[in-house]
Amino acid sequence: MNNNELFEKVKQVTPGGVHSPVRSFKGLDENPRFIKEAHGAIITDEEGKEYIDYCMSFGPLILGHSHPQVREKIIESVNRGWSFGACEKYSYDLAKFITDKLDFVDQIRFVNSGTEAVMTALRLCRGVTGKSKIIKFNGCYHGHVDSMLIKAGSGLAGTAEASSSGITPNCAADTLIIELNDIEELKKCFADQKDIAGVIIEPLPANNGLMPQELNYLKEVAKLSKENGALLIFDEVISGFRVSFGGMAEVTGITPDIVTYGKIIGGGMPVGAIGARKDIMEHLAPIGNVYQAGTLSANPVAMCAGLETLKIIAGEGFYECLEVQNKKNRDVFMKWFQEYNEGEFRDYNIITDSSLFWAVPSKDPIKQIGEIPTNLFERFNPLQKVLLAKGVYLSPNPYEVGFMSLAHDDKILGRLEEQLWN
Repeated sequence: MNNNELFEKVKQVTPGGVHSPVRSFKGLDENPRFIKEAHGAIITDEEGKEYIDYCMSFGPLILGHSHPQVREKIIESVNRGWSFGACEKYSYDLAKFITDKLDFVDQIRFVNSGTEAVMTALRLCRGVTGKSKIIKFNGCYHGHVDSMLIKAGSGLAGTAEASSSGITPNCAADTLIIELNDIEELKKCFADQKDIAGVIIEPLPANNGLMPQELNYLKEVAKLSKENGALLIFDEVISGFRVSFGGMAEVTGITPDIVTYGKIIGGGMPVGAIGARKDIMEHLAPIGNVYQAGTLSANPVAMCAGLETLKIIAGEGFYECLEVQNKKNRDVFMKWFQEYNEGEFRDYNIITDSSLFWAVPSKDPIKQIGEIPTNLFERFNPLQKVLLAKGVYLSPNPYEVGFMSLAHDDKILGRLEEQLWN
């Protein structure tokens, strides 16, 4: 069965034919590719066509697909049993490995996704401070928690409106929206609002394109949060263990009050986590009054996959190697943009940070969501169509970033050059 036929069948039993909207090819001329298997940097669809994969399951697979050492640990764990609903040592092993290496995380609690980690962090933030409102930055994404599916409203700083149906006005009112890279707007919000429990930010915004922020700006966000008695939450679901082992907290030298993790921390299995100082974490049940629970939290298979992944990426030179490969990857794409079809994609740029990259039809710096080209989808449609035909798989949404992995070695980059120019 080919991809198109399979998509028509799946749409009959699943809304839109997908189990997460980011997998949808909505607004594009192509239908989704149904992936049958994946190894290293290569995915293969149900029709047998191979693609160089830059989606990498939207970030968790920093070692590549089906890494042999991680696969071995997963199989060993499955052979022992794959869900206990009871205490086990595997979550301790992973927690100890992380807390030993990160001096800003005394304790950690594992959940099942980045969204669940953010949901818990927000509740914890309110429970610790006794306040209600959360500042969020326009262009940062924090999962599909009701209070985080909020966009900037019209008018004064801090106004907000729901960006999804099903979110009540009262819920939206507890989220205050600020533009990224605008410290004066943040100051005004703090001056106008006195019930702010916390500030949540992607220290490396990478969900509405890739928008690296200046260090001085991030430091000022942290300073204002502290001065106003608000807890600072770093959402490092993407950047955690990707830009460095300690994520953006390590890169910037800024210590968040709470950090949320996902993706890489589970080695490709469903895992999220909340980390903080001990005095904050002890507000969580069963010893504190902030409730959180999960049937499959700290699933032993995921704990073993995560620990093996983190042991590998903690090795000397790992992140430097990825960054070098990312720059080589950028060079290949930029040269092809200039040469393909008389420069059809000449206006494209590749923004990079560590092992992340984003293809965008603009040469200008982008620090805020309003600076992203308004014709992004229109320009992405023909690019994505050409790349798929050439066996190169980017996320099917132009706002999503690309992910490099250990598997994107020189051999794969040589294959990329060959496929792009053929």
